[in-house]
Amino acid sequence: MSRSIHFRSIRSKHTRSEEKIMSTPRALRPLRNPAYRWLAAALVASMVGSGIWMVALVWQIVAIGGGAAELSLVAGASAVGMLLTTLLGGALADRIPQKRILLVVEVVRAASVGVVALLSLTGGLAAWQLAAVAFVGGVMAGLYYPAYSALLPSVLPEDELLAANGFEGMARPILMQAGGPALASGLIAISSPGAALAVAALTGVVAAVCILRLPETSVRGAEASTGDTGYTGAASDTDVAVDTAPRHPALALLVDVRDGFTYMVRTPWLFGTLVFASLLILLIMGPFEVLVPFVIKDVAGGGPDDHALILAAFGIGGAAGSMAVASLELPKRYLTVMNLLWAFGCLPLAVFGLTDQIWVMAIAAFLVGAAFNGGVVIWGTLLQRRVPPHMLGRVSSLDFFVSLAFMPVSMAFAGPAGEAVGLPTVFLIAGAAPLLIGVVAIFAARMRRDEIAHPLDAVDEPTDVADTADVPDAAAVAEITSDDTDAAELSRSSAREFAASVA
Repeated sequence: MSRSIHFRSIRSKHTRSEEKIMSTPRALRPLRNPAYRWLAAALVASMVGSGIWMVALVWQIVAIGGGAAELSLVAGASAVGMLLTTLLGGALADRIPQKRILLVVEVVRAASVGVVALLSLTGGLAAWQLAAVAFVGGVMAGLYYPAYSALLPSVLPEDELLAANGFEGMARPILMQAGGPALASGLIAISSPGAALAVAALTGVVAAVCILRLPETSVRGAEASTGDTGYTGAASDTDVAVDTAPRHPALALLVDVRDGFTYMVRTPWLFGTLVFASLLILLIMGPFEVLVPFVIKDVAGGGPDDHALILAAFGIGGAAGSMAVASLELPKRYLTVMNLLWAFGCLPLAVFGLTDQIWVMAIAAFLVGAAFNGGVVIWGTLLQRRVPPHMLGRVSSLDFFVSLAFMPVSMAFAGPAGEAVGLPTVFLIAGAAPLLIGVVAIFAARMRRDEIAHPLDAVDEPTDVADTADVPDAAAVAEITSDDTDAAELSRSSAREFAASVA
């Protein structure tokens, strides 16, 4: 009987716990998980460090007498490093515990940036040393994103992935485009670029300490090496055989990359979305990054402050869009909603070719940022829930690689295109063409049929990780339930005897 009372108290406690969870805003529920809090803290520290590095790098080059050529050299070294390792980083994330990869990335980043900070403070820094560290940083960035994307589903339940991706989407513009650069500017103003670089290195140390606090997790889908993934979700989209033949580790990584490409091509919703996203980046990134400053200067008569306002509006819109999507349930028509967010979200870009008012441009930038980042939150969640665990690192790296590959191409063509056909025409194409391409992608890849066949709105009830220690095991539940049954039988027997005696 006492155990029965104990079991009822446990059930009552968990009922209250579930009510408490449901009362927590959806966007904040992942932060109830201690492991995710450490991962989120590491992500925040890393983003702040990246924001500091971007500003400190520019003024450090100026401080050593460099100019645009040196800045291009350093930026190019970083881009090359990312391109070289992104695809291999995805293969590594599917083979090596992602916590270990993230830890190595942050330690190397802290050490390399710390070296240039020391050289800067002692007056011995040269441009080639900055380029070398930027290359190392690019290599680490190529490893970071696939590992983080593959680790997140091991830390959180499925019903909280959307909120976690929303947090990342909110934090990225706020910390990398505002908080980090602002901190760097303040440090440079009161001290020197070397001091800002030193703080950037310190953020790597903080991130590494947070990652060390993460619990150890096995590689999701590691059982794929035996040919049995145990995965019943996206695996039904396509059937990619797992090659278990022994190979040299380097060759095995290349085979893994090939398998990732094969999976992408054979999965219509994935291939269709990546093709659309590639063309989207090709059409809009160059005009926004390269031509918007000239619209501000030549058409609106503005200056750097106005350009900063436009960029801030885009970042704030991105944060707002991310949090809005994270606060809602995943749409039932998740593929359609995601692609239409990107498609319709580009339409405000046409405004930059039609107006000379800065405030109108700022509103347009806000809307583009909100729609673009809102779609990205759904996309990240979709990958983590529909891609088989043993493929997630590689597919995430393909997604990252697409962005890296088409962004410089778009920027290279934007200037000549603006001179050839005029700024209004370029922005009209950038705003309208993605809508047509997005609609074609939805129907060509049969996304509407696919999202109905693979619903993602049915997930398990949320669980409070902090209270799981109080949940009795199956044997205890059975024993207590048996006791409850015995007690009920005794009560019924006593009642019958009492009724008989009264009669």
